[in-house]
Amino acid sequence: MTAVGLRDCKAWQDAGLTLSTTSNEAAKLFDAVVTQYTTWANDQTLGGVEGCLSRMKAADPNFVMGHVISNGVELIGTGRSPLLDKELDNEIRTMVELSKTQPLTERERIHVAAVEAFGKGNLPKASDLWEKILRDHPTDLLALKSAHDAYFYLGCQTQMRDSVARVLPFWSPKVPLSSYVKGMYSFGLVETNFYDQALKVANEALAVEQKDAWSVHTVAHVYEMKADLEKGLSFLKTTEQNWEDRDMLACHVYWHWALYFIEKGEYEAALTLYDDHIAPICFSRESMLDIVDTCSMLYRLQLEGVNVGDRWSKLTDITNKHAKDHVLIFNDLHFLMSSLGSKDHEMTAQLMDSMQEVAKSPGENCQHALIDPIGYPLCKALVEYDNGNYDKAVDLIQPIRYQILEIGGSNAQRDLFNQVLIHAAIQSNSKCHQNLARCLLIERDAMRPNSPLSERLLRKATAVHGFV
Repeated sequence: MTAVGLRDCKAWQDAGLTLSTTSNEAAKLFDAVVTQYTTWANDQTLGGVEGCLSRMKAADPNFVMGHVISNGVELIGTGRSPLLDKELDNEIRTMVELSKTQPLTERERIHVAAVEAFGKGNLPKASDLWEKILRDHPTDLLALKSAHDAYFYLGCQTQMRDSVARVLPFWSPKVPLSSYVKGMYSFGLVETNFYDQALKVANEALAVEQKDAWSVHTVAHVYEMKADLEKGLSFLKTTEQNWEDRDMLACHVYWHWALYFIEKGEYEAALTLYDDHIAPICFSRESMLDIVDTCSMLYRLQLEGVNVGDRWSKLTDITNKHAKDHVLIFNDLHFLMSSLGSKDHEMTAQLMDSMQEVAKSPGENCQHALIDPIGYPLCKALVEYDNGNYDKAVDLIQPIRYQILEIGGSNAQRDLFNQVLIHAAIQSNSKCHQNLARCLLIERDAMRPNSPLSERLLRKATAVHGFV
């Protein structure tokens, strides 16, 4: 991407997406941020996302959509909470107040309302507002990508797929970044179990742009969900040079690579990826996606009986700063994994206590409203499992296992909680739970035929309980 291809005020107007600014520089920098947000890469020739945001605000301090995308990108990252971060809260208030003084289009006003709703934790409302924009402006990429991410956090897989499907016909090859929209659609397909179609669409997108990390990510998911490990490993190895510089997503793609090794039982290879790629990226960026991936990976290895050494302690130095955020239950669960892994009992207590506190008055925050029925029981189950109370862990997870979808994340990410339930059921003293373990393993084998991980779990259950 170069500055030459970025859209000025007239280009945005010609696209039917008028921006209320007279500054061509601000309009181009807005395009630069949208592009980097979509392609999952900081373009250092432009100064990266942060540099572009700073220059955009300097070019036109009153550019409302500039404030919208600045706050939106921050909120979507889920690394800061307006409830705890006064600076971010003030930025959102400034955006709202500024919108009242500017002659905005209706589309822009809805964008402001959507970001404001997201800041309050009302992700369903924010999603509805972005969808309202897309009905009239199907090529508004900021609305489309924001809705896509919000649906991901809500566990709304079908909506994530259909949101893109509804606008896809309007994204002809001449529309900037159209192939990336196809990549977004491919991910919605894989999350709703249309594996073959997802692979086809992702490959179509990659044929246009090999550096489309989100489409690479879709292909990785397809091979993960089908336990087609050799194809997954080969694909990521041969395409690494295309996505390793997509710094916002590279850590996550390496995480998928490591999952193949964990699935195969090749733990040293997984730890090598962790030490050489995953951890260095995480600790240098400290982005929330990278943090949850590192927590998830170490926890999965620990479930497999692997000694991960002192890797937990360095990770907890980061997660401890977020113990009271409670932006997403999904994030909270991964922070908890780190505190349990490092035996940081103070952080565990702090996270659990503050989680219960915010659940008392959730307001319109959808995540806080899920704490009592889903979030806290799931966190408590991890604590009980860590303490060796396997019966209690099963009793906490089993009744809500079909509601866990609501914490968001992907099928591959949430599979970790299925694994915890199976491990707990196998190690439980209850005959009922032991039979549950057998049922869950049969179910898992049906969904992922030829999974080495499932085979190992079945061998463990057979050794303990004599299953056949």
